[in-house]
Amino acid sequence: MTQALDVVTFGEAMMLLVADQPGPLEQVQGFIKRTAGAETNVAIGLARLGVKVGWASRLGADSMARYLLATMEAEGIDCSHVVCDAQQRTGFQIKGRVTDGSDPPVEYHRKGSAASQMRVADIDEAWLCSARHLHSTGVFPAISENCYQVAAKTMKLMRAAGKTVSFDPNLRPSLWPSTESMRDGINALAFSANWLFPGIAEGRLLTGLDTPEDIARYYRDQGVGLVVIKLGADGAYFDSGDEQGYVAGVPVQTVIDTVGAGDGFAAGVMSALLEGKPLRAAVKRGAWIGARAVQVVGDTEGLPTRQELEQAGL
Repeated sequence: MTQALDVVTFGEAMMLLVADQPGPLEQVQGFIKRTAGAETNVAIGLARLGVKVGWASRLGADSMARYLLATMEAEGIDCSHVVCDAQQRTGFQIKGRVTDGSDPPVEYHRKGSAASQMRVADIDEAWLCSARHLHSTGVFPAISENCYQVAAKTMKLMRAAGKTVSFDPNLRPSLWPSTESMRDGINALAFSANWLFPGIAEGRLLTGLDTPEDIARYYRDQGVGLVVIKLGADGAYFDSGDEQGYVAGVPVQTVIDTVGAGDGFAAGVMSALLEGKPLRAAVKRGAWIGARAVQVVGDTEGLPTRQELEQAGL
């Protein structure tokens, strides 16, 4: 009998080629192969902590798809609901290397990808609702209108089943027709979540408000149970209605690459809450994992194992 899942996520995974040296991408001769994808970054982070995770998606039937599947399965992720379609292409991206903590140059090759072809009919409701929790981000619903419908439907099904849903806005303006459509589309999904994890800049853009307190209150007034706002090096602010507060950032000597830090943060908070940890302790765990994530080149190398988490007392 298949073991019940703790968390399910739907989203696109891409093969990631990371430059092995700084400089313009066109001058780089060597690349390191990794995985990329907000939802799968979170899935890997959770799986390493012993959380039972399922990932649903579509891939091509190419070498990139085989690499992604093998990597996810090696992490212990349930990939039984990933469809490989020989008529479709797997998305990939190329990322430069930076040494000063700035955002690295990234080129996406995902338009028309297999994942962007997902439909509501692809949702296995029994499999989805057998999990305790759904994690969704703003990336997957942005890649196509049908993916938006999948994201909205999965969130609705889980809420109707009495399960919890978390949402990370993870804004990708280039995937939306306009800032206004992005704001409306993302907020509609955010209002459906129990737990919301925006960055401070995202919160300001989405609400027009400035302070963490006001942004959190805006979403709490829309029915979101918990809002945790990421403040980068300054840590995070949380508001559950009953409890509010700040958690300090974890000092980092050298920032290598900030990509994936928010996904690590989400995995930390989510895993702790699912374990029944106090809210402040959950946010501290998220901040610690986010700090680890910015000190490595790839999106997932910094994600800790359960043993590393326990050694850190978290």
